[in-house]
Amino acid sequence: MKIGFIGCGGMGTTHYLSLKVLASEMDLEVTAIADSREEFLDKAAVYFPNAAKYDNGMELIEKEELDVVHICLPSYLHVSHAVAAMEKGCHVFVEKPVCLTSEEASLILETQKRTGMQVMVGHVVRFMEEYRYLKQVYESRELGELKSIIMQRISGDVVWGFKDWFHNEKRSGSVVLDLHIHDLDFLRYMLGEPDSIDVKATSFESGMINQIIADYRFGNVFAVAEGVWDVSPALKFEAGFRAHFEKGTVIFNNRKNPKITVYKADGTEIIPEIDTEPDENRTEDGIIISELGAYYSENKYFFECLRDGKPVETAPLSEGVKSVELALKEWEAAKAFIEKKR
Repeated sequence: MKIGFIGCGGMGTTHYLSLKVLASEMDLEVTAIADSREEFLDKAAVYFPNAAKYDNGMELIEKEELDVVHICLPSYLHVSHAVAAMEKGCHVFVEKPVCLTSEEASLILETQKRTGMQVMVGHVVRFMEEYRYLKQVYESRELGELKSIIMQRISGDVVWGFKDWFHNEKRSGSVVLDLHIHDLDFLRYMLGEPDSIDVKATSFESGMINQIIADYRFGNVFAVAEGVWDVSPALKFEAGFRAHFEKGTVIFNNRKNPKITVYKADGTEIIPEIDTEPDENRTEDGIIISELGAYYSENKYFFECLRDGKPVETAPLSEGVKSVELALKEWEAAKAFIEKKR
């Protein structure tokens, strides 16, 4: 499979390193790379010295003969590039959020239906082992019924974006579609569609939402998910959950060691054996595979689906769109909450 890779920045680097590792395990090759910033393009070219280089993703799609286009661009560029790739006859991997408006959602869904191309959305939390463990505990009922879950995803102010695109809500969708959508999507993945939602929010001085707290009810389960872009860029990223079951509580925090612990009703504590993928080792190119974590896993899954002729089921386009649709509703509710406070 010939791959065109578009967007070689921070998130793009993690993805193309994953593809570099997978190229030694599967029949795939990154044959073209694109980024408007020469320094990032040159950095990627070290790993793909034979790949054609472009400073424009659309030009890459137009000129190259590819099987797959991998898109790690700022959110507002996702749909235009994904649609162009599908029209060219390419399968697509695109980072989340897949789109930012209902109009974009309709366009990308219609294009996939018409072209028949496979599209996977990078909802990487669905592939994180701690979250997979939580979903397994929920489905197996080994700790009884789930009663409640609190999820949190906190970041410092997002000052690193190319041309400050994060702070333009029409380009990022604010913290709601960029950060909070991870937990929103996972709740949908595990519990289905919520029966009710109540939203509270805060905003930057600009008026853009920078904190959202969403209260959900899924049948007898209530959930809370908070997403924050803090006013300080110094605040370190933190994500986690606390899930209360009838017979115990599962707590995960990415900054703690151990990261995940089960506190059982009988007073015992268990550190679950989490299957990570793969064991830590360094490739001949110097890539530490274990550091790629769930990003490696989601890319591996996508290319295995393509290789084996199987539909993408874990994070297909339809699911990515549904999570955006729910996030858009929450975003509007967050804006209304802020406006009401004024």
